[in-house]
Amino acid sequence: MEEAIVLYPSPPIGHLISMVELGKLLLTQKPSLSIHILITTVPYDSGSTAPYIANVAATIPSIKFHHLPTVTLPSTKTTHHEELAFEVLRLSNPHVREQLLFISKNYTIHGLVVDFFCCAALSVAKELNIPGYHFFTSGAGVLAIFLYFSTIHNTTTKSLKDLKSLLHIPGVPPIPSSDMPIPVLHRDDKAYKYFLDSSSSFPESAGIVVNTFASLEARAVKTTSEGLCVPNNRTPPIYCIGPLIATEGPKDDAGTCNGTTLECLTWLDSQPVGSVVFLCFGSLGLFSKEQLREIAFGLERSGHRFLWVVRNPPSDNKSVELSAHPNIDLDSLLPEGFLDRTKERGLVLKSWAPQVAVLNHPSVGGFVSHCGWNSVLEAVCAGVPLVAWPLYAEQRLNRIFLVEEMKLALPMNESDNGFVSSAEVEERVLGLMESEVGKLIRERTIAMKIAAEAALNEGGSSRVALSKLVESWKDK
Repeated sequence: MEEAIVLYPSPPIGHLISMVELGKLLLTQKPSLSIHILITTVPYDSGSTAPYIANVAATIPSIKFHHLPTVTLPSTKTTHHEELAFEVLRLSNPHVREQLLFISKNYTIHGLVVDFFCCAALSVAKELNIPGYHFFTSGAGVLAIFLYFSTIHNTTTKSLKDLKSLLHIPGVPPIPSSDMPIPVLHRDDKAYKYFLDSSSSFPESAGIVVNTFASLEARAVKTTSEGLCVPNNRTPPIYCIGPLIATEGPKDDAGTCNGTTLECLTWLDSQPVGSVVFLCFGSLGLFSKEQLREIAFGLERSGHRFLWVVRNPPSDNKSVELSAHPNIDLDSLLPEGFLDRTKERGLVLKSWAPQVAVLNHPSVGGFVSHCGWNSVLEAVCAGVPLVAWPLYAEQRLNRIFLVEEMKLALPMNESDNGFVSSAEVEERVLGLMESEVGKLIRERTIAMKIAAEAALNEGGSSRVALSKLVESWKDK
């Protein structure tokens, strides 16, 4: 029988892309493998993944997609979309079991690889005697925190939001308790319990595959691999196989990228080398109209060239939206006359940009980012230094690592209510592009780009880790 690996991502496009890239990577090591990806159909709008899936299915025959039936959610209201994801994925377990049995009729399944939100499926894998692996799409620093999360839970009875202290976790700088992801700040929230269950499932798995590389996060990789974040030496093997980034991401909302791609890359072609600051905040990040105006004033006063991706503000002032709205009236969102006054040195795009292509363009010299891990790795691989402006999920943790541990970013400092002034935007852009500190960060980023290439080359740390992962299946 043919050999297979089953991958199970949570619904958002970023998680799916990471899993597809993992599938492609496994095929480079073992071309005879058959990769099966389980797709959860969610009862809420998470943006269309259909064009992306169709493209992968058409171009890589070894990757097959299995669509799970839609589950019915209980009518109780949830406060976090993370909680919603956990609930949907937990309720999908019977469908996962069905698909694994179906696949195993024709294939020998070496493992079920789940992402953080899909940990409930590990019990199904265990029942069917299939090794269960975690694929951690954040870095080793965040992994250290989540491996240690049960210990944090057991050493305090307070909610993290009330702790108001530094968390001392092996392998990472001290973490202000308020910088932990929102769903784990309230001990009584259902989402907190889901996160606790998920982090508790890591030591029970057959291995943890992490999208990072050893020299990027040397201390965290060493600490987690040595088992210092989990009591009683219960850490499974850790395989750091990154940086794993998509060379071509999803298309824009219309399913095409030609117009925007052409426009921004042509514009970048006409700019001096290293002169442009790129501002882009991920597929989910949103700002209020007031915040967009502050960014505009800050960029204008900085005097620097910029390429800025703007999305419609959320209707209820959230910082996250599950799907983008392409119909944007820039004139009504941005200060009067801003587009005219900056047209010689700035370009504002609606909703979307081909981020990897932009970061790798010689004209781009800095990146103001929400610190999503995919974006961090893309910047590192392009050798572009960052200004770290986290918005949601684990991004505040990534800012700490980028600024204090890796020294690849300047921090964007917000007020207590999360607002960032135009003066702060101006200062950080100038700091990144003109200061001595900015120069040092740029040099470190370029050195880390070289280290990333070395990790992926023959004999590099990530290539060796990948070989070990594939070898481990023979022992199962």
